[in-house]
Amino acid sequence: MRELQKAAQTAQTTDSPDRIDFYFRKEWRVLALITVSGLIYNLGLLAGPWFEGRMTGCLIQILNGSSTAAQMLTLVCAYILSIAVVQGSRYIKRFYVRRFANNVNWRMKQIIYASLVRKSRNELQEEGAGTVMTKAILDVDDCVEGMRKFTTEVFDTGVALLAYAGMLLYYDWRLALLSIIFPPVSYFIAEKMKVQIQKAGAAYKEQAGALSTATLDRAVNALTYRVFGCEQERGQDYEQHLSAYEKAAVKANVWNTVMQPLYRVISMTSVLFIFYFGGKNVLGNGWRPWNVAVFTTFLSCFTKLAVKSSSAAKLFNAVHKAQVSWKRIQPFMKQNEKTYEKTEGTPGNLQVTDLGFAYPGGTKIFEHLDFSAKPGQILGITGPVACGKSTLGKTFLCEYPYEGSIRFAGQELSGLEEEKRVGMIGYLGHDPELFHDTIKNNISLGDEKDTRPYLNAVCLDEDLKTMEAGAETVIGNDGMRLSGGQAQRLALARTLYHKKPLLILDDPFSALDRNTEKEAFAHLRELTADSIVLLISHRLYLFSQMDRIIWMEGGKTFVGSHEELLKEVPEYARLYAAQEGGAEHDET
Repeated sequence: MRELQKAAQTAQTTDSPDRIDFYFRKEWRVLALITVSGLIYNLGLLAGPWFEGRMTGCLIQILNGSSTAAQMLTLVCAYILSIAVVQGSRYIKRFYVRRFANNVNWRMKQIIYASLVRKSRNELQEEGAGTVMTKAILDVDDCVEGMRKFTTEVFDTGVALLAYAGMLLYYDWRLALLSIIFPPVSYFIAEKMKVQIQKAGAAYKEQAGALSTATLDRAVNALTYRVFGCEQERGQDYEQHLSAYEKAAVKANVWNTVMQPLYRVISMTSVLFIFYFGGKNVLGNGWRPWNVAVFTTFLSCFTKLAVKSSSAAKLFNAVHKAQVSWKRIQPFMKQNEKTYEKTEGTPGNLQVTDLGFAYPGGTKIFEHLDFSAKPGQILGITGPVACGKSTLGKTFLCEYPYEGSIRFAGQELSGLEEEKRVGMIGYLGHDPELFHDTIKNNISLGDEKDTRPYLNAVCLDEDLKTMEAGAETVIGNDGMRLSGGQAQRLALARTLYHKKPLLILDDPFSALDRNTEKEAFAHLRELTADSIVLLISHRLYLFSQMDRIIWMEGGKTFVGSHEELLKEVPEYARLYAAQEGGAEHDET
C-alpha cells in the first residue's frame, strides 16, 4: 500500500503543470513527428557539403578533360533532389514545431486563466493588473518561444553539429580536433552571460508590468484626472514609465542580440587552421592526403558547424530569457486543468455561531456574532461607515479563515470543497463587475434561460425600451454606457438569474431612488422565497421589512428585529428616524 501511495505521489508530482517537462509530455505525438522530420532534414544536410565537394572535383576534371558535362549534370540533378527532400523535411519539422508552440501557449494560458479566476480581487489588486496581464500574456509568449527555439535547435543545431563533427573527423581527425577548439569557447561565454541576460530580462518584464499598470490607470481614471486638472502631472508620470520601459527594453535587446556576432567570430577563428593545415594536406605534406574536392567539403562542413555553434550559443540566451519568464509565471501554474461542474445547491438553514474575523496580520474587525436564518428570510446588515459590513459579507466566501462557525444545511462552509461552496453561495459586491458584452449575455453568462423576468424584477425593462438594441445592447467595459443605477440593477438581475440558496447582496440599491428600490425589494423577496438573503445596506427605510437585522459598530454586533433595535441601539434609532424624516420631507 505504501508503495502504491508513493507511486501515486510521484506520478502527481511529475504530471504537474508547474514543471516544464509536463508540456513536452503532453505534446509527445507532435514531438514524434518533429523528431522524424528533424532527423531526415539535419542528416540530409550532410549531402550539401558532399555534393559541393564532388561538383568542385568534377569541374576540375572537366577542365582537365577527364570528365564530361553529363556527369556534372547527374551530380547537379542528384543535388537538387537531395535539396528537395531536405527542404521538404524542414518544412514539415517547422510546421509541427509551430504547432507544438501554439499548443503549449494555449495550454499555459488556459492554466493561468484557471488560476486567476480562482484568486480573490484583493490578491489580483495587490499584484497589480498590469503585472498580471504581463505575466499572463508576455511572459507566457516568451517562455513558449524559448521552448520552441529549444525544440528547433535540438535538431537544427544539436544533430547537425554531431553530423558535421563526424564528417570532419572522418576526413582528418587531427585537424578536426584542432578546428573544434574554438566553438566551445562561445558556449562558455554564453553561459557566463546568463546572469546579465536574466537580470536585463527581469528588469524589462518589471517595467513592462509597470507600464501596463500606468496605461490602465490612465484609461480607467481619465475622467477624474481631467476634472481635477491632473492630466499634465499624470502625463509626466506616464512618460517616466515609458522612458524606463524603453531603456529596459533596449538593454534587454542588446544583451540578447549583440553577443551573436561575437559567438560567430569566435567559432570561425579555426578557419585559419583549416587553410594552413588543410593546404598542407592538398600539397601532400600534411596529416592526410587531400584533393581540392575534399578540402572544399571539409571547409564547407566546418563553416556550417561554426554557424550552428553560434546559433547554439544564441539558444542559450533565449533559454535564459525564457527562464526569467517561467519563474514569474510558475506560481500561477500550480492549478490543475480540472474544471468544476456547475452545481445547484439545495435550500437549507443557516447557523452562525461565535463568528469573528480579522485579515491576516490585522486586528479583529468583528467577533462573537451569533444568528440563524431559514429559507425565505431576508436579514439586513447595517452600521456606521467602515464598521465591517462588507467584510462580514465576504466572510461567507471563505477567501480568508474565520473564527467560530458558519454552517449551512448542516455543513461547515470552510470545510466544503470549492465546487460545493460555489453552488451554495451567490455574492453581489457593491462595485458591480460587468463585461463588454450585451445586457442579455451579462445576465445569462451563456445559459439559455429567459432573462426577461429578471429584467422586470429589477425594474430595468422600461430602461431597455430607450436603448437602440434593447437587451442586445452592448454596454462597454464595466458597463460604461449605463448609469450607476442601471449597472447596479443589471448586476442584481444576474445574481437572481443564477440564484443560490444563500445570497450575499452588498448595497444593491444604493444608486436607486426609493420608489424603484421598494419595487425591486418586493420582487427580490418573491424570487428568493426558497433562499436566505443577507442584504448589506446603509439605507434603513426598508429595514422594517427585514426578518432580522444585524447591527455592527466598533467590532461589536447586535442581532434582533427592527423593533428591538429601535429600543436597544440608539444609533440605529437615530439613523432610521433621520432617513424616515428625509423621506417624509421629500414627499411633502
